[in-house]
Amino acid sequence: MTGVLNTVDQRTNLVGENRLELLLFKLNSRQIFAINVFKVKEVIKMPTLTKMPGSHNHITGVASLRGEPVPVIDLRRAIGFPPFHGDQEEEQNLIVTEYNRTTQGFLVGQVRNIINTAWTEIQPPPKTAGRANYLTAITHIQEQEQIQIVEIIDVEKVLAEIIDYDVSISEEVLDRDLLDNMHGRKVLIVDDSTTARNQVKGTLSQLGLEIIECRDGMEAYNLLKSWCDQGKTVTDEILLMITDAEMPEMDGYRLTYEVRNDARMKDLFITLNTSLSGSFNEAMVKKVGCDRFISKFQPDMLVEVAQDRLRDLLSPNK
Repeated sequence: MTGVLNTVDQRTNLVGENRLELLLFKLNSRQIFAINVFKVKEVIKMPTLTKMPGSHNHITGVASLRGEPVPVIDLRRAIGFPPFHGDQEEEQNLIVTEYNRTTQGFLVGQVRNIINTAWTEIQPPPKTAGRANYLTAITHIQEQEQIQIVEIIDVEKVLAEIIDYDVSISEEVLDRDLLDNMHGRKVLIVDDSTTARNQVKGTLSQLGLEIIECRDGMEAYNLLKSWCDQGKTVTDEILLMITDAEMPEMDGYRLTYEVRNDARMKDLFITLNTSLSGSFNEAMVKKVGCDRFISKFQPDMLVEVAQDRLRDLLSPNK
């Protein structure tokens, strides 16, 4: 099982090329689900768990992995399926992941394989799909001359329903002298997760900022281009853009690359706000030209970035 991921570290060249790799798995149902390989630390057979009294009902227990406690989430139950029963005939595996600076395991059924695909092949889920609330996107694979749908899990929503994310701002971070100048300015948020967009929106709206939302990099890029085509100055329209890294159609790295290579919008202040691992993203920030990097979800850091950007604009040297 661990051999499935033994080349993950060699795949960073996919990022920034508008490509990704997905780890496919099942939840002991016919559907095929997936998450981004870059969020996966390892895949193992289901270990012995310790029950935690009073924990969320989606938490099956805690696994001890190399001496570190890792909460295990029953992914079937978390997305609205009946929970795993623990039958001996029922295949159970643990996908250990790193999201939002925390490590957690997802209890799944069969773990299949990794596929390499382009973000242009990733589509938003149908609006009428019953489980769309737990999907960020879908894609397709061909198996035995049949086209199969792959459903990409919105892990941020799954985690947000277990962990209460606090959007309050620390008093020592908030610069009240800037609030009057903040009021009415606009920020563009680009993220395929409704949960993630709401977290950023709930934080920055406290500053009096107006929020413009886009669901993927292509939608955001088309919006920016439309402003330029109308003769508008992008940096006058928005204070900054806050973008996720992994999104359908166009990822955040490619979005940043395209912006930096368009003379009409190249000076836009861009912050990468992602749940992917910090050290990797810090390198990618420099490569594609983002101004700042934030590992989700940190309200105080979002506020600091917005305040720093405004201070820079208000500086007499500007």
